[in-house]
Amino acid sequence: MNTKTNTSALKSEIEEIKKNMTALGPMHPGSISMQYQACGNPNCKCMDPKTPRRHGPFHKLSYVFKGKTGCRFVRAACADEVIRRVAVYKEFRSLIDRWIDLSIRSGAMEFFTSEAAKSSKRKSTINKRD
Repeated sequence: MNTKTNTSALKSEIEEIKKNMTALGPMHPGSISMQYQACGNPNCKCMDPKTPRRHGPFHKLSYVFKGKTGCRFVRAACADEVIRRVAVYKEFRSLIDRWIDLSIRSGAMEFFTSEAAKSSKRKSTINKRD
């Protein structure tokens, strides 16, 4: 198959990815988990030595951004929106990974195939004449 045809197909898929990325909306990195807590009050049910019953469950958002970890408890009223934003971020990462994969494949076809080598030799010959 022609390298030019392959690279144009890859580039059109990259353009589709770019279009999908612009429609994503608000996002947040991380994951949501359910946590139970002990408050520490010695008279509370969560501190019962025989049958402790912890408080919760609470939604907890954990993430890493710019190399720093973050952790937040999420109010029940906001939990669905935060879960949606985490899902959007995962979709964003998936699109970025696909874009990178396509760019690597496109570059391999453009620069490292026998057709690219022939084209490069022709260009260097033309430049030497100048």
